[in-house]
Amino acid sequence: MIMENGGEMAMTNALDVNAVIQALKDVTRQQEDPVPLHAPVFSGNEWQYVKECLDTGWVSSVGCFVDQFERMLVEYTGAGYAIAVVNGTAALHVALILAGVKPGDEVIIPDMTFVATANAVAYCGAVPHLADIDPATLGLDPDKLDRYLHEIVLVKEGVCINKSTGRPIRAVVPMHTFGHPVDLDKLVAVAEKYRLAVVEDAAESLGSFYKGKHTGTFGMLAAISFNGNKIVTTGGGGAILTNDPELAKLAKHLTTTAKLPHSWEYVHDRTGFNYRLPNLNAAVGCAQLEQLPGFLERKRRLADKYRAAFAGVSGVTFFTEPEGARSNYWLNVLLLDEAFASRRDELLETANAAGVMTRPAWTLMHRLEMYKQCPRMDLSNAEDIAGRLINIPSSANLVDE
Repeated sequence: MIMENGGEMAMTNALDVNAVIQALKDVTRQQEDPVPLHAPVFSGNEWQYVKECLDTGWVSSVGCFVDQFERMLVEYTGAGYAIAVVNGTAALHVALILAGVKPGDEVIIPDMTFVATANAVAYCGAVPHLADIDPATLGLDPDKLDRYLHEIVLVKEGVCINKSTGRPIRAVVPMHTFGHPVDLDKLVAVAEKYRLAVVEDAAESLGSFYKGKHTGTFGMLAAISFNGNKIVTTGGGGAILTNDPELAKLAKHLTTTAKLPHSWEYVHDRTGFNYRLPNLNAAVGCAQLEQLPGFLERKRRLADKYRAAFAGVSGVTFFTEPEGARSNYWLNVLLLDEAFASRRDELLETANAAGVMTRPAWTLMHRLEMYKQCPRMDLSNAEDIAGRLINIPSSANLVDE
């Protein structure tokens, strides 16, 4: 738009919704109607491995594919140990317990996250403490968190205490949003400064690396998800990662109902959880992990196509991986310019009506009824980004092999 003011000319960009939709259609090639946000790709040994389960009768929580799946995760991520479980939420729940989170504790989580992050804290009887995000990573902002904790906590006998509530703050949970790693060096330093356990919510970041090291291997423990919409799926599933052999042993014990080994007797030594991943699901996961390098390569090419397509579209920016990180680009992100935040829903409605699935960020945790009374810091970055963020189709099969 050209504006005149006192004889001077100024140029301001406008948001062309139709141009955004056309760019989406050009990249996705409208292969399906609607184009899904993230669809699984089954082009490997899934049928063969599942048939083996059916042929042998090993379909439940015991079988060779569970062990193989865990070994493959260790080999790929570089973690010392991987414990397969029924979903990512279960993985995070048990990881928090193993990190020492107790009823009445507080756990720092990002305000902009999927609700499972907060729910896992609540399952422990603990209280989510909501923290702001860094616009450069979409995850926790370690600098802002450091300044905030300096004001509101004291560290007494090695325990971080919230001076306002009197409760211990036991852990911090960085979530690698849409596959983009947080600034882990700074985050881990903040956690050490305030004596907080680091439990990574790596649900979305299988295949993402920070300074050459896989996400989920920086803290005491981590959780990964293999839900149907993730880069690798088991249908439903998750895993706990850790480098601590004792924690790994206890994780396996707790997630298999805390049953003591015995050939025929059922004795359980504590309250455990039936969080075991079935062999059928693990079989699918093994076939998927075999294809992970190819999935990642295709998703990076898709991200490159989006970057090029939106370079000439005014009013929006394609979000790219943070400095020092290599993202899996699980869900691709468009950010509207601040001036056009009020038009986000218009764009969402138009895209979905045109057969291109898009969605906003999750509802912020402090806006959910069950978490709106949780302690929180200034959340201005989360509120700003959530109001402008749009996820766009990200399936690996949107580009050719």
